[in-house]
Order: sequence, then structure tokens, then C-alpha cells
Amino acid sequence: MDLLRSLPIGLYLEQPVTWLHRIDARVKLIWLLSVLLAPVLASSPCRIAIVAFLVLLTISARIPWRVWRQQMGWLLMLGAIVTGLLLIAPDGIAVTQQPRLPTAQTLQDWPDGFKPPEVLPAVPTVTGYRYDIVDVDLPLNLGLYVTQRSLRIAIKLSTLLFTLIYSTTLFLLTTAPEEITEGLEDLMQPLRWIGLPVTEIALTLTLALRFIPLVLEEVQNLVRSIRTRAIKWQKLGIRNAIQIWLMVAERLVQNLLLRAEQIASAMQVRGFTSPNEHRVMWHRLKLKGWDWFVIGGLGVFWWARIAFGGEM
Repeated sequence: MDLLRSLPIGLYLEQPVTWLHRIDARVKLIWLLSVLLAPVLASSPCRIAIVAFLVLLTISARIPWRVWRQQMGWLLMLGAIVTGLLLIAPDGIAVTQQPRLPTAQTLQDWPDGFKPPEVLPAVPTVTGYRYDIVDVDLPLNLGLYVTQRSLRIAIKLSTLLFTLIYSTTLFLLTTAPEEITEGLEDLMQPLRWIGLPVTEIALTLTLALRFIPLVLEEVQNLVRSIRTRAIKWQKLGIRNAIQIWLMVAERLVQNLLLRAEQIASAMQVRGFTSPNEHRVMWHRLKLKGWDWFVIGGLGVFWWARIAFGGEM
């Protein structure tokens, strides 16, 4: 097991370099925020269109199938499970239909000499609309009941879950951690006017992104150390197994604190005093021709969202 290569979330794809890699990090950040905000108060077709847009974006970038399978396989399975559960779950609407006019049974209860209102005949259904989509009786007093509301809720939550996770995963897959921090720092420059330490925030984010592989490496080493000892978990019992995992968790925290102390010592030895005096520019932030083209596509995206994606 190699967590640094098999973890499907938060990896950066260095090779091959796709056209998404060449887009400026600031433009990709704005697109990411737009994709995350677009499903808010959007209709079901609009949410499905955003999911299809993300899939087509992945295909057009020619991301390798092995990476795509890791990124999307478990997410599609999770979305299918959430959709299935929400489809058959009660929709929360318990409508008790009561006739507006008295029926033949209630007419007998009127007092003598009182003229009841006229009972209108039943009006046939004008359209073929049905609130219940599927209504099937199953054995053991079970039933499969799918309504219009449960279908809308299932589409809304499953597409929102897919958009939230996969859009950020695709962004991290095609953007280096240094580009992310530099793009955020550049976009947050106006916050300096209110005294916000933008450079310190960017440095903290850079160290946090660089610390994630170290955490995975420590978890991997501890898991391997447990496997090599061939512990018989069935003979230990629940109490002893919990004690062992608590010891492993304690050791993990100690190792991570030791790694953090080593990073701090390395920065101190190199004479690091403040982020403003020791800035390292990894990338040159400059918008190019294709960046402006992608920004123009963002305007078309929001025009389509406002014009056709409103909630019905």
C-alpha cells in the first residue's frame, strides 16, 4: 500500500501537462468559485449540466484514465448510493386530501330544512402529471415509492455533492500548491487595506499543503509497522484492539509534532524572519492569451446560468 500514490483526493498531476495546467491559477480559482456557486438556487437540469460540464472538461484535458478512474470511481459510487437512498426515502410531505364540498355520506347529517350546497361532479384530470412516479408493492409489507419531490431532492443533493468534491479535486489535480498560494495571495491583495496579513496567510497555506504528504507518509509507515507484526485481532478483543489503535494515534501525533519542529528549525537555521523579507517566487503571474479566452468563457457560463438555470 502506498498512500502517496493511491490516495484519490488532493494529488497534483505533474505529467502529462494538460491545457488546464497552463491556465493561470487566479483564473482557475475564479472558475472554481463560479462552479461552486452556480448550483445555488439552480434547477435540476442546470445542476446536471454542471456535472456534465465537469466530465467534458476532464475528457477535453486528456487526463489519463488511471487518474480519472481513481478520482471519479468512488465519487460516482457515493453519488449513486446517495441518489438511491433519497429516491426511496419519504419526501416529508404528508398531504391529506379533503373534499371542498360535502359528499353523499355527509349530506345525511345535515339538519332538516337546510339546503346543502350543490355537489359538483368530478372533474377529469387535464394533464398527465403525477406526483408519484413509482409505486410498487413488495413482499413483507414493503413498498417502493418514488415521488416528484424525492426525485428533485435526490438530483439536487447528488449533483451538489459531485460538484463540490470533483471540482475542487480537478482544481488540485491541475494546479501546483505553490501556484494556489500565489494566486490566493494576489487575489487577496485588497485585504491589505484593512490590515489583514495576506503574506502570512499565504505562507501558512503553503506550509500546510507541503505538510500533507508528510502526514500521509507517517500514516503509511505506522500501518506498515502494524502489518509486519501480524497481530491476531480476533484474539485481542475489542478493548485491547482499541488500546493498540490509541497507541498508534499517539505515536502518529508525536511523529507529526517532531516533523513540524524539524521544519521550524530548518527555517530558523536559514535565517527566516518574516514572509515579507524572505519571499520566494516560484511562478510568474501573468495573464496570457488563453487566460483571457477562459475568462471570456466565464462570462458565457454565467449568462447561461442566469438565463436558463433558474430554479423552477
